[in-house]
Amino acid sequence: MCAALIGGMDRLKRDYMNEAKRQGVKLKVFTGKERNISGSMGRVDFAVVFTNKVSHKARNEVMGALKKKDVPVLMEHSCGISTLRKCIAEHAGK
Repeated sequence: MCAALIGGMDRLKRDYMNEAKRQGVKLKVFTGKERNISGSMGRVDFAVVFTNKVSHKARNEVMGALKKKDVPVLMEHSCGISTLRKCIAEHAGK
């Protein structure tokens, strides 16, 4: 299973990836500063958007691209590891 994380803190990027790997999910992390996020996201089973750490422009770009592909999106205001853990467990059924 593959997921995308949009937003979050740069310093937690490695922790986000390790937590997802621990739960059996390959995670692609985009902190929101990258250009053309939707083009480099590729195919994902679901996405998590941390709304407090991503620009409106990046969020709108990603939401538009994921809506076209019919990919489920989980939006959370908090950007902690425990929030990511909860989102993965919700979607991955663990």
